[in-house]
Amino acid sequence: MSDKKAEELAALILTKAKEFGADLAGIARVADLKQSPSHLISERMPAFANVGAKEVEGRRPGQVDWPEGAKSAIVIAIEHPEDKPELDWWVLGGKSKAGHTPGNNLLIAAGKRLADWIEQELGITSFRQAYHIELGAIYMKDTAVMAGLGCIGKNNLLVTPQYGPRQRLRVLLVDADLPATGPSDFDPCRDCDMPCRAACPVKAFDKTLYTKEEYGFPQLPGRTGVFSRPLCSQRQDKDCEAYEPVAIEGQDEPGKLAKFCRACEFACPVGKRCVRT
Repeated sequence: MSDKKAEELAALILTKAKEFGADLAGIARVADLKQSPSHLISERMPAFANVGAKEVEGRRPGQVDWPEGAKSAIVIAIEHPEDKPELDWWVLGGKSKAGHTPGNNLLIAAGKRLADWIEQELGITSFRQAYHIELGAIYMKDTAVMAGLGCIGKNNLLVTPQYGPRQRLRVLLVDADLPATGPSDFDPCRDCDMPCRAACPVKAFDKTLYTKEEYGFPQLPGRTGVFSRPLCSQRQDKDCEAYEPVAIEGQDEPGKLAKFCRACEFACPVGKRCVRT
């Protein structure tokens, strides 16, 4: 495939991604992703288990599996504004015993439409990704950074010019060699006074837990090695324990609705003044 044809194909795919429901979309090369911070550090991180992690027999903690033939990653994002908290409300019970969110359902639908279109109209093989690393996913925030959507902020979240840290992600791999749309030099956190860290109710950014000497490179959780997944996880666990009963269509027993903390997201000034369309 010529460079020009590859660029045209990439542009067409990104246009379709937005047509199918994505607010943002970008492309990263798998070869580059394999050298991105989270993928390099994944298996060296301490074991981790909370409501957002899975235990899968026969898999090492942090193990990332790359489908054979995957060459490019397409990342899509939907905005998750402060005035639509329900997009991230997590429901336990009913058909989805493991839980689900309305926002994730929107992303799944957009990703499915895009994958179907890529396969049927372009004849390109796609590799549909799970959400959890333990179930075969790759790191979505790294993918978004490598695709030029934004940077990893001092709150350990993806920060984009359009929405700050207020978006949700999914990734689709394909066997086509497409040009990357990033990374970019966008970094509003460089000289920021970090209201996100001050807003954290469990002080998850108050202590250095990882160092570049220990892990061999400077790209660390929370940028400077200060993000504590266990503390953040404890808050998520409490949010689950404080669930509200919610009716689920087709069953008598109510489900459990958890509303997770987003204090660090809401404190971030980036993207707050964007124009809604």
